Amino acid sequence: MNAPRHTLLGLTLAACTALGSAHAQTTIKINGYGGTDPAVVGDLINRFVKPALAKDRITVVYEPLQGDYNKSLTTLLAAGNAGDVFYLPAETLDGFVATGKVLPLNGLVNTSPFIKSLNAAFTRGGRLYGVAKDFNTLTLVYNRSLFDEAGVKYPDGTDTWATLQTKLTTLKQKLGPDYAGICLQPNWDRFGAFAFATGWTQFDSKGRTNLADPRFAEAFNFYTGLARNKVGIQPSEVSEGWTGGCLKTGKVAVGIEGNWVVNFLRDNAPNLKFGTALMPKNTKTGQRGNFLYTVGWAINSGTKNRAASLKVLNILTSPQVQQYVLEQGLAIPSRTALTSNAYFRKTDPGAQNSRLVFDGADDGNVRAFTFGPQGADWSKPINEALAAVLSGQKSAADALKKAQADMNTFQKR
Repeated sequence: MNAPRHTLLGLTLAACTALGSAHAQTTIKINGYGGTDPAVVGDLINRFVKPALAKDRITVVYEPLQGDYNKSLTTLLAAGNAGDVFYLPAETLDGFVATGKVLPLNGLVNTSPFIKSLNAAFTRGGRLYGVAKDFNTLTLVYNRSLFDEAGVKYPDGTDTWATLQTKLTTLKQKLGPDYAGICLQPNWDRFGAFAFATGWTQFDSKGRTNLADPRFAEAFNFYTGLARNKVGIQPSEVSEGWTGGCLKTGKVAVGIEGNWVVNFLRDNAPNLKFGTALMPKNTKTGQRGNFLYTVGWAINSGTKNRAASLKVLNILTSPQVQQYVLEQGLAIPSRTALTSNAYFRKTDPGAQNSRLVFDGADDGNVRAFTFGPQGADWSKPINEALAAVLSGQKSAADALKKAQADMNTFQKR
């Protein structure tokens, strides 16, 4: 007996629907920074992601968020319009975690290949919220020619705060008033590494910050004390806005920067001969201090394409992609296996800088660059205190007293 025509049609439509679903294209949207990132990430997608996922009919589009990334992402997450995968900056991690819009990745990704301190940077309450795509730490980047001219030994990995200060002071004395030993940014994002070297902790068990801690004062006094006799100067004193600009002038011997300064110097001071050294050790503790500047790949907890998003995340943090990032000189990839990477054995200044930035991730008291739950305004009292002392407007003691009072007021909000 023949089946009724409407039944056959129904079966045919159902079969076509099933077939169409099986071959449907899935689009994963990524949110990240604007600037140069669209070109870099776009290249990564075309080189690595699309070919790997073509058989799965998964395509990826990068939608940069121009302007204030954190504000834009917060708005998109609240409206349910954020990407399936997005950049998660460590410095604002706490605020995004509090929204519940970031998917915990425990059991979904294998974190063992990645540097432990980076995993810790994206972990809150035992839950992992991001996988570091790359990172930076701080190093001492120095002008070899100025040290040669002054007859002073280059900064190196054996330096303590005291020996570094001696080198900088001697260099300044030898070269005269037109030169400076070190560029000092009046900001937490450089000074804080010295505070960590003393063993000081940014937040206590209740999330409070104690700037009256003698260890913090020790670091503050050392950092601002480098400005004595113009051994250290602020970028503004050479009409620049940051440490890279100081180095570019050829008048400042040392800057405290991350790997990003390498390409800047190549483009803006191609004749400058530079070298790199690890951060100096605190004379008392024997430890270096450092920041982990890192951004992770995270997944939107509201994504309708979790499996596909995880595939994209895994490719974006794969060894092949990280090797590419390393060789571009943009940042340092996050896999521990890179310790023996051939790139680090190259003798050019850029590769040597990258090696020491990589080594800095687990050398001494290394902490993620973060502002905590309060957001970026947390650092304002510290920055204002640094600026006041470096410019000679206040004594260190007075500046720290005001900074603690301002911090107390801020943390009561």
